[in-house]
Amino acid sequence: SSPGLLLLTSFLLHVKEDRASPTRLVCDNRLIQKYILEAKDMEKRVGQCQALPVLSCPMVLPLVDFSLQQWKSKSNETKRREILCDLALLVGAATGALGQVSEECGARQLSQLYRHANSFFLLLQTFSWEAGHWEPSCSPHSMEQTHITSIFLTYRQLVQGKLRFFFHDLAKVLCK
Repeated sequence: SSPGLLLLTSFLLHVKEDRASPTRLVCDNRLIQKYILEAKDMEKRVGQCQALPVLSCPMVLPLVDFSLQQWKSKSNETKRREILCDLALLVGAATGALGQVSEECGARQLSQLYRHANSFFLLLQTFSWEAGHWEPSCSPHSMEQTHITSIFLTYRQLVQGKLRFFFHDLAKVLCK
């Protein structure tokens, strides 16, 4: 049973008909803490894999660091779109790296990261504050990396940073 599927299922069970509202995920702070711990655990486990190859084709990863002051000045929709762009790059990087890794431990960890990142990606697409559909035409700040561990570091930083603060901001609105 995939934790990503569980995340999506628990989210979908709490969606309102007219406008998606990730109430449980946002209002129950223990859930985001659980995903942060899972991200740390995945990063630790991939670091224990033996003989991880250097990727012959570099992966493009988002630069997920941010200024809290600038972050607070953005609308929730802008934050959502920014995180979607970051997740799209991470999902692509995990997919590309999987194609280059034959070692079982690394492939298993990459598959898990792919499922988690893709679940968040699908979840964030289900709700919006502005009319119109999300288009993958974003150009976030990014870097090329050849080390598989960089993908896990970036994912953990995204979950610990932007995603956690985004859910915190949503909680102020949705959890009255």
